[in-house]
Amino acid sequence: MTVLNFAHPLTADQLAGLVALAGPVDRVVEVPCQFDPGRPFADQARALADAVGLTGAEWQTTPLAVVLPSLAPIAGVVLAEVHGRAGYFPPVVRLRPAAGAVPPRYEVAEVIDLQAVRDAARTRRTG
Repeated sequence: MTVLNFAHPLTADQLAGLVALAGPVDRVVEVPCQFDPGRPFADQARALADAVGLTGAEWQTTPLAVVLPSLAPIAGVVLAEVHGRAGYFPPVVRLRPAAGAVPPRYEVAEVIDLQAVRDAARTRRTG
């Protein structure tokens, strides 16, 4: 699996936690994510996805997991860009503060299968 990290660099402990939950990680692509609030987010998300460096075929065939940026509107636009290129919702890695850690540090809490969430939600359509 390739991890696309649009957040802070992952630590060795976080990578170990991710491997424990989701299996082997072949590589981590660290994508620095600084958004300019004065510019359209869609354009900036496109540039971030371009910076990942995957070809069209790799986007569609490489098993991916994504660590999203923490600001919700940016995360939504980045996720839409990744979905458009990959053709599915990738799993996302959720980090949480480690209990009692001083200084603060974050650990992998779960890997959320967004495609499964989406597919299950479709069964709850009404009307």
